[in-house]
Amino acid sequence: MDFWSITLQLFEGFKANCYLFGITLLGALPLGLIISFGSMSPFFPLKALCRTFVWIIRGTPLLLQLFVVYYIPPMITEGAFRIEDRMTAAVIAFIINYAAYFSEIYRGGIEGIPKGQYEAGYVLGMKKSQIFFKVVLLQVIKRIVAPMSNEIITLVKDTSLANFILVEDILKYANDFRVQGLIWPVFYTGAFFLLFCGLLTILFRFVERKLDFYKG
Repeated sequence: MDFWSITLQLFEGFKANCYLFGITLLGALPLGLIISFGSMSPFFPLKALCRTFVWIIRGTPLLLQLFVVYYIPPMITEGAFRIEDRMTAAVIAFIINYAAYFSEIYRGGIEGIPKGQYEAGYVLGMKKSQIFFKVVLLQVIKRIVAPMSNEIITLVKDTSLANFILVEDILKYANDFRVQGLIWPVFYTGAFFLLFCGLLTILFRFVERKLDFYKG
């Protein structure tokens, strides 16, 4: 096979990685915010539950979580419940994993805002929701852009781990070529990830520059 045909086949596999990346962001970003609110809740049982969840997810490998989501349900239900689609199982595991990481970034950003700004808002007659969305939110966004961009770029590379449960991603295609005796496509997959991460880096630098007007 020539270089161009191999590139096209690897690109077909990379579409699965891009799909997993996009769906994970759509699910993990809002879920992480919800979990962060739970972690900061004055209601102790909810706070303890959310922080325990984050501790478990952050403290265990993503590969193990993929295994649990895809293989454990049919084991404990004797086959009664099974996630048939491997990509669906990967999406569930990735959303849970990254929601836990995102929640800590959100929490750090929110708790890093000086309490005096809340107090000033109350003095001006603002409600708690108004203070958050009109005063705090922009500052939180600026504070979390850098750590969030790091996690999102890590997510791009982590999508390759979905191959552990045999999702047909770019590494699956590269491995097929390896079995045929072609080794270089395995290394060539790195170019796809490098290009994608490079584009994201440019995007996040643009966002950071746009937020430079706010120095608070």
